[in-house]
Amino acid sequence: MAKQKTESLSGKVGKAITGTFSLDKFKKGKNLGQSSSNFKPQTWINFTLPVRETLEMPGVPKGHITLVRGHSNTGKTTLLIETAIEAQKTGVLPVIIITEMKHSWEHWSDMGFDLGETVDEDGNKQYNGFFLYADREQLQSIEDVAAFIADLLDEQKKGNLPYDLLFLWDSIGSIPCQMSLDKNSNNPMWNAGAMSQQFSNFINQRIVMSRKESQPYTNSMLCVNKVWVEPALMPMAQPKLRNKNGDSMFFDSSFIITFGNITSPGTQKVKAQKNGKEVEFALKTKISCDKNHVTGITAKGTIVSTAHGFIKNTPNEITKYKKAHSENWANILGTMDFDVVEEDNPDFIGIDTSEL
Repeated sequence: MAKQKTESLSGKVGKAITGTFSLDKFKKGKNLGQSSSNFKPQTWINFTLPVRETLEMPGVPKGHITLVRGHSNTGKTTLLIETAIEAQKTGVLPVIIITEMKHSWEHWSDMGFDLGETVDEDGNKQYNGFFLYADREQLQSIEDVAAFIADLLDEQKKGNLPYDLLFLWDSIGSIPCQMSLDKNSNNPMWNAGAMSQQFSNFINQRIVMSRKESQPYTNSMLCVNKVWVEPALMPMAQPKLRNKNGDSMFFDSSFIITFGNITSPGTQKVKAQKNGKEVEFALKTKISCDKNHVTGITAKGTIVSTAHGFIKNTPNEITKYKKAHSENWANILGTMDFDVVEEDNPDFIGIDTSEL
C-alpha cells in the first residue's frame, strides 16, 4: 500500500496566507504599481542633418547623459553649440557650463544661437536670451558644478524653473576638485574621486530619473570630455583613449560620441590659399558613435566642421560653403580667385578637392 504524502504545517500556513493575499494591494501600498515603473516615450534634441546622417542617430536623447570626447580642435564644441541651438528652438532651456575658458559668444552667434543681445548706453553688450550661463568665475571646482546643477534641479522641482533642461558642460577635464584646489595640487585621482561622488552617485541619477512618467520635466546632459592616451602596456597591444577626471561620465552615459583617432586628432584642415596667404575655413574630422544604449546603432564616418556648423563631407557641400563665404576670405587673400587645398595629414584620408 502506497504511503500517503503529508503536507507540512508551514506549507498549510503558506497556502492560507496566499489565499488571502493580494499582490496588487501590496504593490499599491508600497507605491510599486505599474505607473511607477513606466518611462516616457523616447524623444530627441535633433542633430543637424550632416551629423544625423553620419551617426545614423536622430539626435541627443532626452532624459539621458551624452558624452562627447576627443582631442582638442576636433569639432566637439561645434556639436555642443548645434545641440544648444536646437534646444532653444524646441523650448528646452540650455544651461551652459563653461569651465574650458575658450568661450566666444561671437562664435555661438555666428552659428545661430539666439543670445538676446542688447547694447547699453555705454556700448556694452548684454545677453539675455533663452539660456542660463555659468563659468569659472562662479564655478571653481567639480563640487561647484555639481552644486550648481543640483540647485537648478531643485528650483525646477519647486516650480520656479518650468522648463525641460539641457545641461551643456564644456569641459569635464578642465576643472579640478576642491581638494586639488585646497592642496594646490591638481591630483587626477582626487578629481576622479570627486566626479564619481558628485555625479555618478548623485547628479547623474537625477538626470536619468527625469525619464519616469511621474516626473513633470525631462532633463538631459551633454558633456564634452578632454582625453589623454594611455600607451600600450605590452608589445602588440593597442593604446587606449582615457577620459580626464575619470570615467564617471563614460560609464553613466547612454550615448558616447568620439571625435578623431585614439592617438591623434584625426583631422584634416581645408584652406583657401593665394600668393602665400591662407584662410583655414573647414576641418574634416572623423566621428563615431562608440556607445548607444538608446537605439543600439553605432556608426562612424567623416564630417566637416566649419565656423557655422557641420556640413557633409562631399565636394558639392564644400563647394557650396566656399561660394557662400568666399567674399569674407577675399578681404584677407586679396582676391576671389584662390585655391582650395587640404593639409597633408597621414592620419587622415580625405576626399579629392582638386576640382573645388
